Amino acid sequence: MSSEKTPIPAGSNFIRAIIEKDLSQNKYATKKWAGSPGDAAHQDTGVVDVAKIRTRFPPEPNGYLHIGHAKSIFLNFGLARDFDGICHLRFDDTNPEKESQEYVDSISDAVKWLGFGWDNTSETNLYFASNYFDLMYRAAESLIETGHAYVDEQSADEMRINRGTLTEAGKDSPYRSRSVADNLARFREMRDGKHADGSMVLRAKIDMASPNINMRDPAIYRVRRAHHHNTGDQWCIYPMYTFAHPIEDALERITHSICTLEFEDQRPFYDWLLERLAEAGLLAHPLPKQYEFARLNLTYVVLSKRKLIQLVEEKHVSGWDDPRLPTLAGARRRGYTPAGFKLFTDRIGVSKADSWIEYSILEDCMREVLNTDAERRIAVLDPIKLVIDNYPLDSDGKSQSEDCFAPNHPLKPELGKRTVQLTKELWIEREDFMETPSKGFFRLTPGGMVRLRYGYVVKCTGCEKDADGNVTVVHCEYLPDTKSGTPGSDSVKVKGNIHWVSVAHAYEAEVRLYDRLFKEAHPGEGDRDFLADINQDSVKVIKTQLELSLKDAKAEESFQFERHGYFVADKKDSVAGKPVFNRTVTLRDAWQK
Repeated sequence: MSSEKTPIPAGSNFIRAIIEKDLSQNKYATKKWAGSPGDAAHQDTGVVDVAKIRTRFPPEPNGYLHIGHAKSIFLNFGLARDFDGICHLRFDDTNPEKESQEYVDSISDAVKWLGFGWDNTSETNLYFASNYFDLMYRAAESLIETGHAYVDEQSADEMRINRGTLTEAGKDSPYRSRSVADNLARFREMRDGKHADGSMVLRAKIDMASPNINMRDPAIYRVRRAHHHNTGDQWCIYPMYTFAHPIEDALERITHSICTLEFEDQRPFYDWLLERLAEAGLLAHPLPKQYEFARLNLTYVVLSKRKLIQLVEEKHVSGWDDPRLPTLAGARRRGYTPAGFKLFTDRIGVSKADSWIEYSILEDCMREVLNTDAERRIAVLDPIKLVIDNYPLDSDGKSQSEDCFAPNHPLKPELGKRTVQLTKELWIEREDFMETPSKGFFRLTPGGMVRLRYGYVVKCTGCEKDADGNVTVVHCEYLPDTKSGTPGSDSVKVKGNIHWVSVAHAYEAEVRLYDRLFKEAHPGEGDRDFLADINQDSVKVIKTQLELSLKDAKAEESFQFERHGYFVADKKDSVAGKPVFNRTVTLRDAWQK
């Protein structure tokens, strides 16, 4: 975990207020920790936990993390850091059919990239729920032995019908009154592979008339023959998530189990299960408590794992790390930064109420961080040649080369200046010349004057065109006594200022102009197919002329391309001496209505 500590903002959100109250009341002051997860007997061999609180980030390894997970990572790891606690990274890998090592690795990388880890003093707090399968099985047998669970052989349709509705109570299963001995025998037959997949389940015995449908004898184990990425073929029965998750928290001595609002209705079962297992002596007090917060709802993206998988598998994007996807792997390639995500999560806060967050807020946070962090460079994205007709030649008849000086960062003078070469032929932006200027156009036009940024004032003298009437070359003359940084630089006043790179010193590179993947704020709203809302202009690949120093850019190094926005050297496709650049975000919100 990050060792850096920050002041605890007073009352900054309701979860912090809960933790402050719990600590003030010494709620966990005597909680023991034996150095590793385990049952009550194991934890009783330990000492008082040095961690004042324990939180956890518990992703299921069935996909890549997305922007919403960043909020949870900063919340759980941040709370542990700020309250002298420890946050565990736990893989909730209880569903073998959808999980893989690829997802485990990608999740670990994303957590580290955001600045957090799981090595704490003498502990490595990286855990897999599948390593607790033996203990979960013991817990299931304990429930059977205490009369709190039974094996049900109804079909899925029968169980659904008998579960009841929001206004009608459910009906008891005909297998609900089986003896403890019969249930244990049946459950062990399930474990030993003597029954077909889906033929029976183990259910908690609670209350089929409960107003909370989640308490109407929920299924806690099912028969499922599937190879598991961690345990192989050891098991043919697997616990349900709602059964496994509370047990995992208790075995790891989690104090504050923080999850999103959709689990609020599951909290009564969470508490019921842990109390039954504690009564049986399997789990130690104090037990974890669950707290829910609003998940991230962000416009112009889809965060549904099912939809993200569809985008990848149907090749609407290039992969899980496509810079247009809201995955953290994609955001990283896009040039989004951990500091930008931290600012974003701080800005949107933590609440109990669901709401929509405008994507522009995330982009603004990235701009704010990159404006401070990214050095400036010059890039001409749509180049056209500018010839300075009166620029002097050397004795060999070649253009002279002259040093101009550009600040590396206008807000950080300590970073100094870099040299850019001025020559007779330059690349400028095509949009910086208009033969017939529109109102308010203050750049190059015949007879008009502009300043070459960091260089001279020039006067446009005309242009060349091809057979189709397209401008191919712009001509100008420079005013020798007007160079930036010299006493004569203010002798001629102009309204326009354009950027440029020397033709002789430019670096041609591939630049990818990324935009939002969806053109609608709420993709697939109503009955609309979300794929119909894909923005067909979400990426444009162009050949550009860049300042020569950018040739040495390292992968994931970010810059502000003056006038254009923030760009990053692509993590995947850049090679030494030949970086490819991705646009992270424009200088201004281009989506404002």
